[in-house]
Amino acid sequence: MKTTSKEDVRSHCAVNYGVEIFGDRWSLLIIRDIVFAGKKTYGEFLKSEEGIATNVLASRLAFLEEQGILSRAPSPDDRRKDFYTLTEKGLDLIPVVLTIVLWSAKHDSKSYVRRRKEFVARLSQSPLQVSEEVKALVRNGGCMFPESKK
Repeated sequence: MKTTSKEDVRSHCAVNYGVEIFGDRWSLLIIRDIVFAGKKTYGEFLKSEEGIATNVLASRLAFLEEQGILSRAPSPDDRRKDFYTLTEKGLDLIPVVLTIVLWSAKHDSKSYVRRRKEFVARLSQSPLQVSEEVKALVRNGGCMFPESKK
């Protein structure tokens, strides 16, 4: 079970803190879906190919919101739906996600990101610049690959 408060961590080691806040697979995949596909709603996250269970998704969204990674607001078009967006704290995870992307492109021969050779090359050459550009894009409501929204 995930920790439920910022004070309830196993240790104050920097790696442990990160693992406890965003180190489970679902939290990073929710962040990925926001950054790369522009997903914003519970229903959109539920459609991800990894097949997250409804109770796990609800739990992770609540946890990430509690930790200040996500913010939630009613959809302007349909007040019954909530939009989830990354906070500044959440946006600061973009370099972490992009580093995982580079690692996967190098070590996973079947990685989807290998199809985006120009992006991977640019990210390899200028990771800080690309991270800042992606942060600005997502901060303004955009995403990396809007065509990948399913």
